[in-house]
Amino acid sequence: MPDRPLPYDRPTDPGKRHSFALTDGPDRAAARAMLKAIGFTDDDLAKPLVGVATTWIETMPCNFNQRRLAEFVKQGIREAGGTPMEFNTIAVSDGVSMGTEGMKASLISREVVADSIELVVRGHLLDGVVCLVGCDKTIPGSAMALARLDVPGLLLYNGTTYPGTYKGRDLTIVSVFEAIGAYRAGTISLEELYDIESAACPGAGACGGQYTANTMSTAMEFLGLSPAGLNGIPAEDPRKDAAARQAGELAMTLVHHDIRPKHIVTRKSFENAIASVAATGGSTNAVLHLLALAHEFGIPLEIDEFGAIADRTPVIGDMRPGGRYTAADMYDAGGIGLVMRELLKQNLLHADERNVDGQTIARITATAVETDGQKVVVPIETPLKPVGGLTILRGSLAPDGCVVKLAGHERLHHRGPARVFDSETDCFRAVSAREIGPGDVVVIRYEGPVGGPGMQEMLSVTAALVGEGLGDSVALLTDGRFSGGTHGLMIGHVAPEAALGGPIALVREGDEIEIDVEAKRMDLLVDDAELARRRATWTRPAPRYPTGVMAKYAALVSSASEGAVTTGRRLGQALERS
Repeated sequence: MPDRPLPYDRPTDPGKRHSFALTDGPDRAAARAMLKAIGFTDDDLAKPLVGVATTWIETMPCNFNQRRLAEFVKQGIREAGGTPMEFNTIAVSDGVSMGTEGMKASLISREVVADSIELVVRGHLLDGVVCLVGCDKTIPGSAMALARLDVPGLLLYNGTTYPGTYKGRDLTIVSVFEAIGAYRAGTISLEELYDIESAACPGAGACGGQYTANTMSTAMEFLGLSPAGLNGIPAEDPRKDAAARQAGELAMTLVHHDIRPKHIVTRKSFENAIASVAATGGSTNAVLHLLALAHEFGIPLEIDEFGAIADRTPVIGDMRPGGRYTAADMYDAGGIGLVMRELLKQNLLHADERNVDGQTIARITATAVETDGQKVVVPIETPLKPVGGLTILRGSLAPDGCVVKLAGHERLHHRGPARVFDSETDCFRAVSAREIGPGDVVVIRYEGPVGGPGMQEMLSVTAALVGEGLGDSVALLTDGRFSGGTHGLMIGHVAPEAALGGPIALVREGDEIEIDVEAKRMDLLVDDAELARRRATWTRPAPRYPTGVMAKYAALVSSASEGAVTTGRRLGQALERS
């Protein structure tokens, strides 16, 4: 018998539901030796091990404050009786890569974020995890990992950036993209473009409007995976550090009581999250991400349900790009609890759904504090628009569905000649050369999940059209995606996509296309016999990437109408063939 007490015979902490197999008993001495090499003590290893997954990267401002926030998360975990273990995932900046071949990596990065968090937590038998998220694919990617793992955990958004200021008006990154179009149109000078570029992004944090990052941050609070009120604190607000510490403490509560994501997230909470997107004029990317997340949770959710919920949910958040205010303004107004409050007035939310911090939607609403005179959230009795900020269309051009953003324009019908481009690059070249005219229907294809691969966002094109003064007179449709910063009559996620032989692959220059939002249709006005002739001669183009991660993604990824997941129908078909 040893003449001094050794840690091997300590009783196991009940919170070490997974990590006990990594650290406890004499057979785990080698693992303990390696962990001691980097500073962990016997006391540390006797406590629950909780991952702190950051998506920090030095390629953008969106996630740049996460290294600092991680220290406060870890402090909260330690103070609440756990041992934090920080690790990193990758991230891709949509804003920086926009309009380049690098943008193809963005949606693919969502899967890599999910996969990497899953692998670290499984590989190191962690008892819980706090995910620090920022630029938009890191939010759904981290949430997908939580769904797969179903260990106690939560998401904390590192916060929005503050708006920049130029000549007395607020700027966001979308202001720069639109300024590029204005410069190309000759309405501003090169010097003014440079001044806008230099003023638009004053510091750390994700893009400031209700673009995809802030849309998904909002959705995570409505869904229940983020603590109420903490996501909305801007990145550079001093209160964000305390929020991070609180998130760490909360994670330990979840670990001690074994409260897991699948205890919180339900079908009803997905309906709440969809309502939040509709009510704030949020990004159409939320359709893609919430479909993917529902798939990971095993909760049935169809694309048409987004339209049904949006049809009964008015727009009450006056937020950019369709409105006037930024996410920082929303926080100053009183936060998204105000949105919850207004929606509950007309029973448009499931009030009893619980948040990760234990509060119900009803409780969060009851404690919301509205800033006197705020104008960001309007009363639901006098909404900005009677129906939500997006809807789903079908028709001969999109038999499996597509997504149209309604916030930011008033047109519900458009008919015009197709201007067809087989890549975003070709389209941007035509827009820059002023070759697109009023009434045109711009078609960008072979940019879907398989064809891109990775569904590039079209912000460079859409912002250039707006900057050239065409935003109110053209329509644009694509099997790719749009940035949350897009506004105008823009239709994305057209399915089936061109690379899989969808009808969008058969469109020719000059074909008439009709978009009827009220009828929920988008049709190619070409007779069936002619389409059959075209289909007989259509051949699938060669993959743009024959090897590497892009090729692997293109081989596995499902349709946008299913969330563009790599664990869906096409994977099942491949497994059946094997």
